[in-house]
Amino acid sequence: MGLGLNYRDHIEEAKLEVPTFPMWFTKAPTSINSPNGPIEVPRISETLDYEAELVFIVGRRCKHVAPDRAHDAIFGYCAGNDVSVREWQRRTSQVTLGKSFDTSAPFGPFIVTSDEIDSGNLSIRCLVNGEVRQSSNTRHMVFSCAAQLADLSSAMTMEPGDIVFTGTPGGVGALMSPKTWLRAGDVVRVEIEGIGFIENVVVDERPPSSP
Repeated sequence: MGLGLNYRDHIEEAKLEVPTFPMWFTKAPTSINSPNGPIEVPRISETLDYEAELVFIVGRRCKHVAPDRAHDAIFGYCAGNDVSVREWQRRTSQVTLGKSFDTSAPFGPFIVTSDEIDSGNLSIRCLVNGEVRQSSNTRHMVFSCAAQLADLSSAMTMEPGDIVFTGTPGGVGALMSPKTWLRAGDVVRVEIEGIGFIENVVVDERPPSSP
């Protein structure tokens, strides 16, 4: 699962209202990428963008978990990049396809367990070719990780190993002037305090594998 519009600085740069409820979308399992695997520029669009995100992994099966107990159901945290194809994200009101292209969910490199870290106060940055594009802190989240899990578990049973991308701060390429898209050869690095970093090289989409 992924969450949209969850950092106040990102909401401000987008000139949007703070959401009353979490704005959920799904990312396809085939979008999963390794922490240093290549990110592909899709052949059908050039509007490839980065989103530095804190990712949490569910640790136990839960349903209707209370917000004040949700932290206990989170196994740990890692760094992630909710890579987005903006053209496809905005084609309709449903953003899932634009968030689900192959290679669009790198995360890792380690899982830092929830007892080792305060997910509500971590610096988070994204650098492209060494240039800082995003720099914020998880304290600027609208919905905390515990609130997110409580909300999700109100609707669906969460299973151990479920992955949740928790939103991105301000500084995305789509809202720069001019808009700045990722290109083949770019190096994207996401850093989160106390967790580490992932770093991915952008490449042109490779030919599909033979059936």
